[in-house]
Amino acid sequence: MNLTYGFSRSFGGFGFGFGFFQIIFMLVFGIVLVMIIMTLFKSIKEWSHNNRSPLLTVKAKVVGKRVNTRVSRGMHGADSSMHSTSTFHTYYVTFQVDSGDRMELMVPENEYGYLIEGDRGDLSFKGTRFMGFERSM
Repeated sequence: MNLTYGFSRSFGGFGFGFGFFQIIFMLVFGIVLVMIIMTLFKSIKEWSHNNRSPLLTVKAKVVGKRVNTRVSRGMHGADSSMHSTSTFHTYYVTFQVDSGDRMELMVPENEYGYLIEGDRGDLSFKGTRFMGFERSM
């Protein structure tokens, strides 16, 4: 009695059947699920750390700015004839404190527009969370 007959016959005699594809699918699904859970855990951990951190205000200088742009495209409609594009921006500013250390903080769009490289002032932050920047005159 040949036990592999039905197994190898499943895909025209390739020697592997539906079970192989199920295993690969479940493996990839598991890896993606673990990555999502790890990202979520890391975000919650950072949020919790920022909430427990003291509010610090230090003398600092704006030494750099950058924008991270992410574009999301989608197709809608029964025949996929309608296309939509969404653009998301994340704003970052690099500050240098008097000790020479630098930190890059994510800032709101309205704050990003007001900050200019070379500005000096009082930087307020809580962990990795930007709280504000007040220019010195």
